[in-house]
Amino acid sequence: MKKFWKRLLYSCLSLALLLNVVVAFHAWKFTHFFNDTSHRNKRPEEMSVGEKAQMMLFGIRISKSVTTVHPDVPYETVRLKTKTGLHLEGWWIPTAKATGTVIVLHGYLGNKGAHLAEAMWFRQLGYNVYLQDFRGHGNSDGYTCSIGYYESEDVKLAWDYVTAKTPQPVVLWGMSMGAAAIMKAVPEYHLTPQKIILEAPYATLTDAVKSRMRAVHLPPTPFSQLLTFWGGLEQGFWGFSLNPQDYARKLTMPVLHCWGQQDIRVLQDETKRVYAALASSRKQLQVFKKSGHQSFCRNEPEIWKPLVKRFLKQ
Repeated sequence: MKKFWKRLLYSCLSLALLLNVVVAFHAWKFTHFFNDTSHRNKRPEEMSVGEKAQMMLFGIRISKSVTTVHPDVPYETVRLKTKTGLHLEGWWIPTAKATGTVIVLHGYLGNKGAHLAEAMWFRQLGYNVYLQDFRGHGNSDGYTCSIGYYESEDVKLAWDYVTAKTPQPVVLWGMSMGAAAIMKAVPEYHLTPQKIILEAPYATLTDAVKSRMRAVHLPPTPFSQLLTFWGGLEQGFWGFSLNPQDYARKLTMPVLHCWGQQDIRVLQDETKRVYAALASSRKQLQVFKKSGHQSFCRNEPEIWKPLVKRFLKQ
């Protein structure tokens, strides 16, 4: 009987070790990109059964995003440097008689060129625009992503550049990871934006990981917790501390919070938690009924454009 229990214990320990090795490998693949412009990244929900099985066995292969579109108005290319020596590329798009500046920050696997539609609307409303590629994205250096943790420094660098460029008020706009990075950066670096526009921020890093599990039909528990742990450990931070819903409690300026009702990445419960936590006395939640985890400006411009105009002019 003792031998049986001993073998059972060793078997359980071996399985636990194997599970952690596999999960650590997947966490690494999820946050480390490779340079291959010919490879098209697919969302899990776009994959076939065979592709999903291959991803679960060998991890997902993710290529670094590429900036393929550029502004059709005069702009200046900007290069900023992180404390670890990475160069970040941004675009400064000035506007005649500007009343302020909007900093535009993309999401995971995005790049600054993906949000030129938003930028051009902000410009039309009388704002300068500064768009920036996060580290590991677009034309910025690096091949790793921390899903918002270290990217908060990139927000600070963008803020420093813009506030040195002009004394006018600054508005922060962010999508998904960009929104999460903004929420972390504002209290961390004592930024003072006039207003903030958040589009589909996740509530916690674990929630963001759970969305990945749902897409490939894997049980969120215990995989999401293990992926959060190993993903943070491999990047050098405590993954369970990356919680935009906690940062929301320190945002006191006016906030426009947008979410798509068809979003399978960020769920309604997450959105409610983030919105409820916002400390701002002037906050607004807008639900886009026809949209998922995507650009509301492009998908529902008839709602997004007047909404943003009213928010900025209030």
